[in-house]
Amino acid sequence: MTDLNDIDIHELLPQQEPFVMVDKLTHFDEKKTCTRFAVRQDNLFIEEGRLDACALAENVAQTCAARLGYVNKYILKRAIQIGFIGAIRGMKVFSTPKVGDVLETSIEIVEQIMDLTLVNAIVKVGDKMITTAEMKIALAEEVMQ
Repeated sequence: MTDLNDIDIHELLPQQEPFVMVDKLTHFDEKKTCTRFAVRQDNLFIEEGRLDACALAENVAQTCAARLGYVNKYILKRAIQIGFIGAIRGMKVFSTPKVGDVLETSIEIVEQIMDLTLVNAIVKVGDKMITTAEMKIALAEEVMQ
């Protein structure tokens, strides 16, 4: 198995800077994937020193994309499929992170049927849960170039 510390997150994501909202894949197993993201001042979604709530949804989606990229590249050994947000349900933002905070995002697979994946997501800063959501990701036929 590939050491997650050796993986450049940009190899797994269709997003490019300045829209990349995850820094590192920190955990992967059959059911759960985790990422880390440091909130920086130069982030496009910073408003008055805080990360906008819409960026939290993008962070969750990119955690799903990192999972998909890892599965395609390192397990299935094929081109990375592109996914998109099919639906977000029950998203709750308890607080928005400030510049300097480090987000720890985890997604857990609830159901996977054909080209649709349903996940439960939790975003934390330290021990504090700041966001929860249920997200449906749909796969496109398209692959990353």
